[in-house]
Amino acid sequence: MNFLEKYYNKFNEDKRLLSRHGQVEFFVTKKYILDLIGKRKNLNIIDICAGTGRYSEFLAKLGHNVTAIDLVQKNVSQIKEKNQNIVAKKGNALKLKFKDEQFDIALLFGAAYHLFSHEEKLQALNEAKRVVKQGGFVLVMYLMNEYAVLTYGFKEGNIKSCIETGKLDKNFVCKTNEDDLFSYVRIEEINSLAKESDLKRKKIIAVDGPTDYMRPTLNKMSEEEFELFKLYQLSICERKELLGASSHVLDILKK
Repeated sequence: MNFLEKYYNKFNEDKRLLSRHGQVEFFVTKKYILDLIGKRKNLNIIDICAGTGRYSEFLAKLGHNVTAIDLVQKNVSQIKEKNQNIVAKKGNALKLKFKDEQFDIALLFGAAYHLFSHEEKLQALNEAKRVVKQGGFVLVMYLMNEYAVLTYGFKEGNIKSCIETGKLDKNFVCKTNEDDLFSYVRIEEINSLAKESDLKRKKIIAVDGPTDYMRPTLNKMSEEEFELFKLYQLSICERKELLGASSHVLDILKK
């Protein structure tokens, strides 16, 4: 908790999502959320580990009943400032203080980034499942192992020190812990978590694919080129061969 508070008291999540690489993630994810919602009105949606509430605000403006939960009080306060119609509370993804089957959709976008054991990730997933109605959806976002290895390891020149300090094993699997702040997974673990939670997968998508690797290129694009790139990413995001090296992967699961 102390690590999270220190990090998010300095980090501007809104700025990240407004950057071009962040816009791609937001654009693709929104499309899939809207596909799930369809023509339904006034859905009850919980945004678990909501950060500063970019997705909460988007859904509230569509007229849905949004509850936003986050561990960091600064984030909760920012959500309340943005939209008073959002019920924003401080809370823990591992123990949600809500009744069973209270929501139509649960967004679990931040929790898996900061939960380091398989057991804790599964607990958060099961908690989201518990508060969602039968037939409802749980959307969980993960940070990917190869993204960390390729960027922090090779691109930023830390690969040798990561191996020497045990941050990477001989198979280049990230061995992160709470001191590292973020937790990274491979598709195998995502599949295992979905199976163990007894949730049925509807889609699994690479919401940003190679976008984060291409920041300088994206920033040089004209507006027209950038719009085309967003459409390109949307068109390829379900391709299985691209999932592993995406920065973020979204698993859309049905109860």
